[in-house]
Amino acid sequence: MVTNLTLPSTAAFEAQALARHVRMSPQKVRLVIDLIRGQRAEDALQILRYTKKRAARDIEKVLRSAIANAERKAEDAGSSLDVDELYVSRCFVNEGSRWKRLRPAPMGRAFRYQRRTAHIVVAVAEHHRAAAERTAAAEAAAASEKGVRGAVKKARKALGGRKPQVRKPKK
Repeated sequence: MVTNLTLPSTAAFEAQALARHVRMSPQKVRLVIDLIRGQRAEDALQILRYTKKRAARDIEKVLRSAIANAERKAEDAGSSLDVDELYVSRCFVNEGSRWKRLRPAPMGRAFRYQRRTAHIVVAVAEHHRAAAERTAAAEAAAASEKGVRGAVKKARKALGGRKPQVRKPKK
């Protein structure tokens, strides 16, 4: 059975932020990032605030940056954005470059080890219902403006279909 999904025609704001070369193993960061995936942005911030992992601080900074990016993007587009309607749409951690280091070993030798780094990506998006409400409010405002202009046109028509003449003052 095939179902047709109709996506709303409104453009929901989406913004992302990333932190590169965070000095932490990607495996450790993924443990924390899995806690906030799909959560509301406000709830995700609370989860990160009370998580006792070192990675939570870095992820919180990236999430706050993504929220600020969404606000800025909405401001540049000239529309309002309700921050309470944002949720974490995508978040993932990739492996960054590995720093090769040497550790002293017995009898003048050295053992190699690697310091791992991570790239953290967090994207927030506006919920589709909130985007629909935002566009409906904008359309209602435009319709109310249109109604005022329409009333003026109707008044002009009632006067005889022509514009009233404005007399020029004598000099």
